[in-house]
Amino acid sequence: MRVKLSPTIIARAKPRSTPFELSDADVPGLLLRVQPSSVKSFIVSWGRGRRKTIGRVGKHTVEQMRVKARKILLDAEEHGEPTIAARRSATLGEFFREHYKPHAEANHKDHFGNLKAIETEFAHLFDKPLALVSAFDFEKYRLSKLKAGVKPATVNRHFDRIRSLFARAVEWKAVATHPLRGLKRSKVDRMGVVRFLSNAEEAALRKALTARDERMRLDRTNANAWRAERSYELLPEIPDDGFGDHLTPMVLVSMNTGMRRGELRKICWGDVDVQEAMLTIRGGYAKSGQTRYLPLNVEALDILRQWRGQSAGADAIFPILRVDKSWKAVLKAAKIERFRWHDLRHHFASRLVQRGVDLNTVRELLGHADIKMTIRYSHLAPGDKAAAVARLAA
Repeated sequence: MRVKLSPTIIARAKPRSTPFELSDADVPGLLLRVQPSSVKSFIVSWGRGRRKTIGRVGKHTVEQMRVKARKILLDAEEHGEPTIAARRSATLGEFFREHYKPHAEANHKDHFGNLKAIETEFAHLFDKPLALVSAFDFEKYRLSKLKAGVKPATVNRHFDRIRSLFARAVEWKAVATHPLRGLKRSKVDRMGVVRFLSNAEEAALRKALTARDERMRLDRTNANAWRAERSYELLPEIPDDGFGDHLTPMVLVSMNTGMRRGELRKICWGDVDVQEAMLTIRGGYAKSGQTRYLPLNVEALDILRQWRGQSAGADAIFPILRVDKSWKAVLKAAKIERFRWHDLRHHFASRLVQRGVDLNTVRELLGHADIKMTIRYSHLAPGDKAAAVARLAA
């Protein structure tokens, strides 16, 4: 919102549940930012993701801030970036809110969770000048988390997020050196325990899905009979061989393609080539940002054909946000424990390796950028290691 900032306007800008900004009509680029904490700051912005806090309300007048903002904006116009050195060093929190966060929101598909994690995990460093944040600060953080029982892999993920922030800070010359450079990641078991379904568990899951669909078809038939007696509009009939809803096709397509849940929710019917039996995972919504092509086996193709007939008119194949409740209910009915939705992806990869598919092909199907992510399935290859050791006795 653009207004001419004045003491009265500033005083009337009451805090809200989320931060908001007012743009000065006299000096485009000068902003008043109001935090939920009631803190009000003056900010100068000279481009998308390019901004800096230049003062606080109560310590500086609007006219002082206009003068300062004009100097910085002229400097930025002449040099591309402000070169005025006589300014207070930004804190980690200021750099995060004013530079890194807008950049991540504009460029990173998975920005929400990463930004939230940075705010939560490193809030204790937000008041520290960016240039004074050190490797020792992060080592203390690591030790405190490990001592509290946090898994090393989780700590590494948080470090990866803050590393990205400081990489941008170095690139944008906000700091001279990266404080995490040289700080080693915590050692973790890269192989880990891969959870996949046994043959009996897979059969139980399929049986539970079929039973659920049958109940939903019967419920729909009974509901329409009740509505017909009262001359109410009938609900769409579920075909005798149809799915009760999205859950069964989502599970079975996942088991046969290894797609991530985020990819599954984004694919559209235009991504399915029935003639070539091929599914395109577009780079715009793939985690890696790279387009990949998944061959569809007979079961996956039949499921999509059948589901297409039940979802006419929708562009997205599975336009559903959450399946947690129905998924948990099916697992309970199948008596399957400690199995997450993401483990369907592990199940897909594990079955391929068990049937002799080479790891690089599995890597390509999963969309892993690095074979290291796929190595975790290597122990499932039938007899490879046993055959290698057996050669010693030959």
